[in-house]
Amino acid sequence: MQHVTGFLTSRQRRIAWIGFVIAALHAPVSASLTTDASWLFAVVVAMLVAVVIIADDSERRRPQTQE
Repeated sequence: MQHVTGFLTSRQRRIAWIGFVIAALHAPVSASLTTDASWLFAVVVAMLVAVVIIADDSERRRPQTQE
């Protein structure tokens, strides 16, 4: 049996996905409601969370070494 592991637990991974979706949906709504560029913060947060999710995916797909 091969145990797939990344640096995020399944609960942390689920929370990261929820945070990504919320930030990604918040950006266009905020951009349409405000006149300043504060909506860019939501875009940056969504990108950072996406990088963490992608890094966890690559860690999970890496072949496990036998010790």
